[in-house]
Order: sequence, then C-alpha cells, then structure tokens
Amino acid sequence: METHSQKFKIRLGLFVAGGLALFILAIFIIGKQKNLFNPVYELTSTFSNVSGLQVGNNIRFAGINVGTVDKITIINDSTVKVAMLIKKDVKQFIKSDCEVAIGSEGLIGDRLLVITQGSTNALVAKAGHQLASSEPVEIDAIMASLQVTAENAEIISQQLAEIMFKVNSGNGTLGRLIQDTTIANNLSQTMINIKRSSKGLDENMNAAKENFLLRGYFRRQAEAAEEKKQEAADKKADEKKKKESAEKKAAKQKAKDAKR
Repeated sequence: METHSQKFKIRLGLFVAGGLALFILAIFIIGKQKNLFNPVYELTSTFSNVSGLQVGNNIRFAGINVGTVDKITIINDSTVKVAMLIKKDVKQFIKSDCEVAIGSEGLIGDRLLVITQGSTNALVAKAGHQLASSEPVEIDAIMASLQVTAENAEIISQQLAEIMFKVNSGNGTLGRLIQDTTIANNLSQTMINIKRSSKGLDENMNAAKENFLLRGYFRRQAEAAEEKKQEAADKKADEKKKKESAEKKAAKQKAKDAKR
C-alpha cells in the first residue's frame, strides 16, 4: 500500500512539473509574440476605417515583425486612432515620414499594420509620434467592382452574339455584304473598273509627255529631278571626302603621339 502510494506521488509530481513547464513555455511564447519581454516604445496613427484590425495584430517593417497593435480607439465618426508598440532595437529605422498601411497575412489571413520605409534624411520617429496613414482598400469594394465588370462583360457578350446572329442571317449592311453574292460581285467589278481607269490614266500621262506642247514642261521636270539627284550625290561625295580627310589627320596625329 505504501509502495503504491509512493508511485502515485511520483507520477503526480511529474504531471504537475510537466504542466507547469508547459505553462511557462506558453507564457514565454505568447510574451515573445506580444513583445512582453522586449523594450518597446509607442507610436500612433489614425485611420478612417481599420478594416478589421484588432488589438494584438502584428506590425511589420521591411517584411519583419517589429511590434504589435496595443490599442484601437474611436476618436469620432470618421477617425480611429491606433496605438502601436514598436521594438526599441528598430527605432533608428522608423523615420518621422514613414507611412502606416493596413495589410493582411495572405489573401484571407489576419490583418496587420505595415510601416513603409521613410527617407534617409528624415528624423527618427520619437515615442508618441503620430505617423501618416494610408487608407486600406476594402475587399467588399473590390468584389463590388468585379461584379460590375462581370455584368458589363455579360452585356457586351450578349450584344456581340446578337450582332453575329444578324450578320449570319444577312441582316444589316455587313450581313448583306457577306451573305449577298451580288454585292460581292459588284465590289469586284468596281475594283476592276478602278484598275482599268488607273491604266487609262497612265496611258494619258504618257501621251501628254509626247505632246509637243507639254514636252518642254516634262523635260524641265526631268532635268530638275536629275539636278537634285546629282546635288545629293555630290553632297554625299563631299561628306565622304571630309570624313576620310579627318580620319587621315587623326591617324597622323596618333602616329606623332606614338613617336613621342
């Protein structure tokens, strides 16, 4: 009986010791996450809508957890004040012109605060300093916008379907153009007539060039064109000579510099 009682006491002691160790470990982990054991200082910011942010949510800077949300207070009907506890070991990086935005851990994760990086020349934000804020984009607003877009796309697709049905049925100008072979034949004949007219115009121009009344005019036009062509060729040749001369001078100067 005494042996059984001694074993029971040992088991009870081990159970209590294990429970106490787990309790201490849980307090340590929670305290580390909530910065209970780290020196911190307070910063504030204001929002018109905190979008589900809660006390205890994380605060990130450059992708690293640097603090937690300490208090959320409604100032008036359009302003909510958020108090933040920031680790003192990152104080030198939090500048007075940093901005605070509300984000989330993943698509459906908890809300958190994100502190953007400030300018290098700005002063360090002291305890109690109020940082500027950037209002969050509400998921409901995004979903409403997507719904409107989807409805517009549905209306456009229905209208396109109606237009294609009319075209395939031969209704409207485009439908008649596609379905009616007579219109297509008329268009083909029109193109043939245009080609013939163009050919006749070329023949008339050639005939006008041979006319003794207009021959001098066309000859002067040809001579002017030839002169322009010759001027362009002479200009190109002069530029080429200047370039070759400059290259020769540069080569001679380079040889002199090498001898020195």
